Amino acid sequence: MTSDDLPIGRRVARWRVRRSMTQQMLADRLRRSKSWVDKVERGVRALDRYSVIQELAHVLRVDPEVLLGQPRSTPAGTPDGVDDIRAALARYDIPQAPPQADELRRQVGHAWLSYQHAHYGQLVRLLPGLLDTARGAESPELLVQAYRITASLLVKLGDADLGWLAADRAMAAAGDDPLLAARAAISVGQALRAQNRDHLALAALLPAANRLLPRPPHPGDHEVGGSGGDQTARQIHDHGGGVWRGGVGVPGRQRAPGEWAVGGTLLVQAALAAAGCGEHHRADELIDQAAEVAANLRGYDDTHRTSFGSIVVELARVLVAASRGDAGEALRRHSTVVRREAWRRLPAEYRGAYLVDVARVYLQVGDLRGAARALVDADSVAPAEVRCRPLARTLIADVARAQPAPAGVTRLATLVGLTR
Repeated sequence: MTSDDLPIGRRVARWRVRRSMTQQMLADRLRRSKSWVDKVERGVRALDRYSVIQELAHVLRVDPEVLLGQPRSTPAGTPDGVDDIRAALARYDIPQAPPQADELRRQVGHAWLSYQHAHYGQLVRLLPGLLDTARGAESPELLVQAYRITASLLVKLGDADLGWLAADRAMAAAGDDPLLAARAAISVGQALRAQNRDHLALAALLPAANRLLPRPPHPGDHEVGGSGGDQTARQIHDHGGGVWRGGVGVPGRQRAPGEWAVGGTLLVQAALAAAGCGEHHRADELIDQAAEVAANLRGYDDTHRTSFGSIVVELARVLVAASRGDAGEALRRHSTVVRREAWRRLPAEYRGAYLVDVARVYLQVGDLRGAARALVDADSVAPAEVRCRPLARTLIADVARAQPAPAGVTRLATLVGLTR
């Protein structure tokens, strides 16, 4: 059995031994129990959370891809296979043999990890089969997740129209489940924003946020998206302790932190859409409301794959400032936020995508070297974000036109097939 064929737990054990660490030493550095480490290494406990894999990789001083057994080499260009995804979305027949729920859940978890690690070529190959399998399952939850992953990937690869179709399918699969519908709405908003239809994105995102987050109980207070950020904060503070009660017209309903994370993500996406519409004051209000939600989340497992937290809100503030033309403020915020420990813990996909966006901000102020640094950093974090996305290719071309081209960009231009 080669190293790439080993289960992830065995890889953890091998690297632990290479670092001359006992199970207890590794457990202490992770602030977990020795029993937890032992179960991971024996494969009894699954490692299906990006943040946990990244934490292990940090302690063992290796790249997360090493633990996952995935190659770091990333070819340039849009991965082949998008037509196969289109064909899978065009199929309406239901597989006769329903899949095993546990196996489908494992496949969905693997697809999410591939997305969060920006292994887009691998994901393009996985998704047609996953979509076919998920349609045969009696699980709206897993079907919504499969469509969400598909929508997110297609938006990355520049096929926002097809991404919107996948997101719409997610919304249909969610049915009357408000949380599933809210998660699907995130994908709808992202696909519409990628099509430069920010007004439509805002129209999809704000109602979803209002349905999920508590409505102000007092006359004169505003719903989400208005100027009721302080009221939202008071409600969250009043229901602290990790689980809050109230909201959404159901008095006394318990609400898990993950649900608030979905609501916060909707607010962030709505703020970016508002900024895209030129509604800068509204964008700032929405970001402030998202910050109130994030500040009161006391740590939770990212069950709904949002990556939401205070660091995500701060990254959104950078992009909102850039959208209103204040590139100076955006870059000042950027230089501060990327020094935070929480930045390093974000998925590679999230960091890479953000750095590509920041490269555009540097170009706004004519700082070609800053743009080059951002693109090179994005390539080191998540190569597919730079080598597979049409947006990044355009930015590389813009920077590479300089005479002489900033360091690092000539190599990227060659990698993506651009000539000067």
